[in-house]
Amino acid sequence: MKTLNALLACLLLSAPLTLAHAENIAITGGAIHTMSAAGIVENGTVLIEDGKISAVGQNIAIPDGFDVIDASGKWVTPGLMNAATRLGLQEVMMEGSASDHSAQKAPFSAAFDVSYGLNPNSTAIAITRMEGVTRALVLPSTFSFGPGGMNGSLFGGLGALVHLGLGADMLLRPRAVMYVELGALGASKAGGARGAAWVSLLNTLSEVQNYQANQASYAKGWRQDAYTKRLDIEALIPVLDGQIPLLVRAERASDIRQVTKLQDLYPSLRIILFGGKEAWMVTDDLARTGIPVILNPLNNLPEFFESLAATSHNAARLADAGILFAITGGSSGMVEVENARLITQTAGNAVAYGLPWRAALEAITVNPAKIFGIDDQYGALEPGMTADVVVWDGDPLEVMTNADAVIINGEKIPLVSRQTKLRDRYKDLKDASKPFMYR
Repeated sequence: MKTLNALLACLLLSAPLTLAHAENIAITGGAIHTMSAAGIVENGTVLIEDGKISAVGQNIAIPDGFDVIDASGKWVTPGLMNAATRLGLQEVMMEGSASDHSAQKAPFSAAFDVSYGLNPNSTAIAITRMEGVTRALVLPSTFSFGPGGMNGSLFGGLGALVHLGLGADMLLRPRAVMYVELGALGASKAGGARGAAWVSLLNTLSEVQNYQANQASYAKGWRQDAYTKRLDIEALIPVLDGQIPLLVRAERASDIRQVTKLQDLYPSLRIILFGGKEAWMVTDDLARTGIPVILNPLNNLPEFFESLAATSHNAARLADAGILFAITGGSSGMVEVENARLITQTAGNAVAYGLPWRAALEAITVNPAKIFGIDDQYGALEPGMTADVVVWDGDPLEVMTNADAVIINGEKIPLVSRQTKLRDRYKDLKDASKPFMYR
């Protein structure tokens, strides 16, 4: 088993992030929102060399041979990051054969790894990056519209960090999080009550500890009283050791308090709260434990009993409490594919309900990078950072603003998608040069 795990890890981690066409680019004249201590650099320049940012500031000399993008009168920001998507895993929601985010019938759950099913040619990726999203967390699910339905486990499996640039390899970091469902959905999988779900989770973590302490005895044969499959236990070892964050979905304030108690019980866990519709009611506990939150501030209706206190002021109240959070999008509890691109609109709505503008932009750039431990490379415009940069024709949090240029890994991305190709194909029906079927 150790040999198998080592082989799988090598296959994933040895895949290089190729910058096939990294360019030398100069972005000049724009208002550069660095998302760093440098703040906003007016009439500034961003130099990009070999996939990295080499300089940011005013009055920077542009070397010969650089491709110059004139951003005069425009806004320049880091590439955006959506912290909860299924990009590359799903094409059509209602069609099971087009979805690879759930292992409903597999004899394991926590060991399920989305990395193997990523499709860099998914039509949703081009649509999303045209709106300035350059990085994303891709999550597994415990549910599918395929014949298997729910997988019956609290654990969805291992999510991955991806980039949305060109090329055949979109994987940035495999095994980036372990996803677990609690609250009402977790209760439905564990006998119908929250108490059963928590007993199941705590027992699983206890079995992981026992396995670590008694691997020799386990190797002689799986214990008859084991509640958790061996593959799942081995997948959870780096979670319990704090190497892989535990992304816990919970909405109700009482459930979130239990999550903070779990952090107290297992200090080595790196818990991230996902959902958190009533998180504003538990800010003291979240601040005390340092648990960051991934939320959708548009969730403001009591769609279920566990979200009776949902409010559009959720993000603003978390910001006031000093809690690190990232903004995702989507409707209700959905993890988005088609609308993963709309996080600027979601963040803009949070501003309308009291979240400071800069905090909203942080929540879709540098904050998710901090939450997932990649802020040394992404989320800000500083020398040495990976060159994910977007040039906007206005305030990026305004709904009518468009991205004029998107750069991922130092490469200019064509602002073309299946949607734009269909638009161009059929917008002039009188064009006699086109085949008859296009007219």
